[in-house]
Amino acid sequence: MDRRSFLAAAGSLAAGGLSSATSRTPSAAVTSADSNLPGKTGLRLSITWGMLGRMPVAEALALLARQGYDAYEMFDWRDPKVLETFVAERQKYPLVCECLVGNKGVTAPGCGLVNPREREEFLHQTSLAIDAAKKVDCPQLVTLTGNELGGMPRSEQMSNAVAALRAAAPLLKKNGITAVVEILNTYVNHAGYFLYSVRDGAELIDRVGSPNVKLLFDIYHVQIMEGNLIENIRSNLDRIGHFHIGDVPGRHEPGTGEINYRNVFKAIYELGDRFKGAAALEYGPLAPLERNLAEMREMSNFA
Repeated sequence: MDRRSFLAAAGSLAAGGLSSATSRTPSAAVTSADSNLPGKTGLRLSITWGMLGRMPVAEALALLARQGYDAYEMFDWRDPKVLETFVAERQKYPLVCECLVGNKGVTAPGCGLVNPREREEFLHQTSLAIDAAKKVDCPQLVTLTGNELGGMPRSEQMSNAVAALRAAAPLLKKNGITAVVEILNTYVNHAGYFLYSVRDGAELIDRVGSPNVKLLFDIYHVQIMEGNLIENIRSNLDRIGHFHIGDVPGRHEPGTGEINYRNVFKAIYELGDRFKGAAALEYGPLAPLERNLAEMREMSNFA
């Protein structure tokens, strides 16, 4: 079986990953040799809100604070009641809202980067997202390119994406916010998505040329598309603003798949002050949630 066929078959495992029950087989993520690591010497950890299920906001924030997390992200700010709840609750806990989604979602309906006809709406959605981000002191917006356009060369679509982000850069700079453009895989989860390689991501960031536009390096997606994780991280560090975490195959917690996350975390940690962002959990945990949060905090800590 070739790589594409294998990954397509694995897609059935990933399809329900983020909504997986939290009571299945426990993760074997942490080795006994790492079990005595100290409490908060490690990566800044965030969590995507979808992993917390239907837990009330205050209860979820209290749980994250108890587990030594630094941040949370990607709640549904477009729901006014949800946004109001976070505005009211966030100052009660020592946590940061790390990211909100800027232009709606993976396909960026009507507000993608590669179609010049959608640029005005992309800028409008970015402006709305900035307004929401400022209410919760959120420094970053997850930005999606949307899918490729049939009949248009990729080079032209890349130029369109560059132009859209350049147009947004002054607004981002004015408000002290960074757009982090996400790389996604097209083999398993997001067929047709435009930005699927680190190389193209690097080209995009370099051509935009703004410190307020960086990459969201999703380790799960990059592993599926090309691997070479640690070298890709080291060689693109200045372009990376944020990380997402999930193992391959299945998009479950580190320790359930093929990625040596302890080594990946250590490589990021050893970059020191060169990377001040966060790494966010984004997967369907197989272990009970609270246990899994503790394991991930421990795995990403270093003496």
